Amino acid sequence: MYFRKDLNNRPVPKISVPHKNTMMCLNESFLDPFDVIKETFLDEMKDVHVNRYFSNITHKLNIELENYLGIPQSGFLFGNGADEMLYNLFISVRENNDSFATTLSPSYFDYSTYCKAVGLGIKFIDLDFNFDFSVDDFIQQANDDNCKLAILCTPNNPTSNFLSDEKIFRILSELDKPVLIDETYFEFSGKTFIDFIDQYPNLIIIRTFSKAFSAAGLRFGVIISNEDNILQIKKTMTFFHSGLLTQTFAYSILKNKKIFLDHNKNIILMRDQMYNEMKKISKIKVYKSATNFLLFTAGEDSLSLFEYLMEKEIAIRNVSSGKILKNHLRVTISSHEDNKLFLDTLTQFFNKQKEKR
Repeated sequence: MYFRKDLNNRPVPKISVPHKNTMMCLNESFLDPFDVIKETFLDEMKDVHVNRYFSNITHKLNIELENYLGIPQSGFLFGNGADEMLYNLFISVRENNDSFATTLSPSYFDYSTYCKAVGLGIKFIDLDFNFDFSVDDFIQQANDDNCKLAILCTPNNPTSNFLSDEKIFRILSELDKPVLIDETYFEFSGKTFIDFIDQYPNLIIIRTFSKAFSAAGLRFGVIISNEDNILQIKKTMTFFHSGLLTQTFAYSILKNKKIFLDHNKNIILMRDQMYNEMKKISKIKVYKSATNFLLFTAGEDSLSLFEYLMEKEIAIRNVSSGKILKNHLRVTISSHEDNKLFLDTLTQFFNKQKEKR
């Protein structure tokens, strides 16, 4: 055996999602960012030489990030997606085979994937049917000496709701260990804890360009904390961890950020419109959202609905798991055309169900 023993019986990570003509399953944007930034990008690339390791684009990108985030460069690191930043954070906190992270369930499934990849255990505190949690249970589990990190996603994926500010601040105050707040959907929710970085030395924040900046395929994310924490995480990263093309693209997005942020405002409007339309369908329970997706259930008809949508070349996400999300589905807000197609297909499905009965 050449590798870690715990890898022997572990499956290769994979994501099982349908691939259809209308993709509303991965919380992607329907806006192609290259159409927006190509002039800036191509102009910048005249001075970016990919035959070299170093480029001034790195400095320019850091300045743009500093302006956008409102914090000094010593307070953040960027890398290949929020996922890589999670990966390096998990490496930086792991001490030994007994080390573990604490998070909520259900939440972003790849917390578990990347913890296991680096040999860090993970333990869960279950959400209740209101998508809330016991802060006492969370703190008790996180206070274990072997717990090296607490993880909170707000707004949470896939439940789309905010976690309680009061509970988050209590966790930050009472835990003497890193607390990661995943703000993947910040640009849709408008809520951030970035202003509390100086107040809480254990606070770490993750952001991504995959959602609000329409760049899922770019793989660009940022980890934010105080200077000391960032320095320690930086020690786990390779030096040339992000390609110059990616950096130039990310820089070009930030130079045109108003276009993307205005686009997000339209997504929020369409999300609320979709929510109101889905509420009119008596067979569906849909939840308010602070993200770019909607969580809903059609009860025992959910799986049949999921299959019907796939037959119609519409891909959404089946997020059914455990008691809390049994028979639940998730749909990404897309273009007006995609959203209308989805709603029309829902109506068709329930009309057919009515005919059968």
